[in-house]
Amino acid sequence: MLAKVLFGAIPAPVSPVPLILIRIHSILLILLRSSMKIIVYSTKPYDREFLSAAAESTDHRLAFLETRLTSSTAMLAHGHDAVCAFVNDQLDSEVLEVLSQAGIKLIALRCAGFNNVDLPAAKDRGFTVVRVPQYSPHAVAEFAVALLLTLNRNVHRAYGRTRDGNFTLDGLLGFDLHGRTVGVVGTGKIGCEFAKIMHGFGCRLVGLDVHRNPTCEQIGMKYLELEEFLGCTDVISLHCPLTPQTHHLVDHHAVERMKPGVTIINTSRGAVVDTKAVIAGLKSGKIGRLGLDVYEEEGDVFFEDLSNRVISDDTLSRLLTFPNVLITSHQAFFTQEALTQIAETTIRNVSEFAATAQCQNTVT
Repeated sequence: MLAKVLFGAIPAPVSPVPLILIRIHSILLILLRSSMKIIVYSTKPYDREFLSAAAESTDHRLAFLETRLTSSTAMLAHGHDAVCAFVNDQLDSEVLEVLSQAGIKLIALRCAGFNNVDLPAAKDRGFTVVRVPQYSPHAVAEFAVALLLTLNRNVHRAYGRTRDGNFTLDGLLGFDLHGRTVGVVGTGKIGCEFAKIMHGFGCRLVGLDVHRNPTCEQIGMKYLELEEFLGCTDVISLHCPLTPQTHHLVDHHAVERMKPGVTIINTSRGAVVDTKAVIAGLKSGKIGRLGLDVYEEEGDVFFEDLSNRVISDDTLSRLLTFPNVLITSHQAFFTQEALTQIAETTIRNVSEFAATAQCQNTVT
């Protein structure tokens, strides 16, 4: 469109001076329409670094806030065109109403999940919600493997011991992954990458998903129904989105049907796991190892330094007391490649919306 304005797509007026003014005015309108003021919530230094780099070649103006997006901070979006939010920002009906009154039209999620957004309320208020549908599936899959290996071979405990001068091996016994049955819940891009790695270890693969992934089947994965899946797996790794169907998928009923000593790894969404159910499973010995990179009540805890404070979440505190539990703070995505892809896709989503009022990554 800019080329048309510059090279005569607009009919020539009588005088050449008005023609120049019209063309300049048209160019300014295009540039202004392509530029958006974006307020970015829940930012850390790395967010500012990667998003600023991605926006460098655009005219977008970014304002960074460390605070989370909640009903009490939503009014800070006044004077901006778009809100950029992360996994623990609240986008419920109350927050969306405040954002609507502030004139926000675009909600740009810099993550794949959108379970924190009240989509019907967003639609009613005329918001466009966009997301980053995928970013380095290798990052999350590899981290899930890291949790599994660390827990199985007690690397975290051995590290602490040797730092204290204790070089004994008692209590550090693990098992060979080769030949074990590894169950993958959710065999999309991330789950598939995890399955490939486990295939390389010589594991038997079983899957649980409403859609079968041909790539997973090519490497020998067998898809099972829930009951059979739970009863035959030595390791269960969760890679599914959070939906009404997957909420508390791992509950008391599911734990009861698992093999004794099962290892559970969750790098998907916290609420896929019923925390009280896995605590009961840990206490009974049904669950042998538990690795969590996500937690259903992580919003007020993860990404924050609480080392000088008492953790008020009693359930999380209880989990942290188990020697066979390893918890990390939503770290699986945290690689240079993933952060670059997240930032670039987020800025591209904003630019696409600014230019066309549409975006291919719109959440429907």
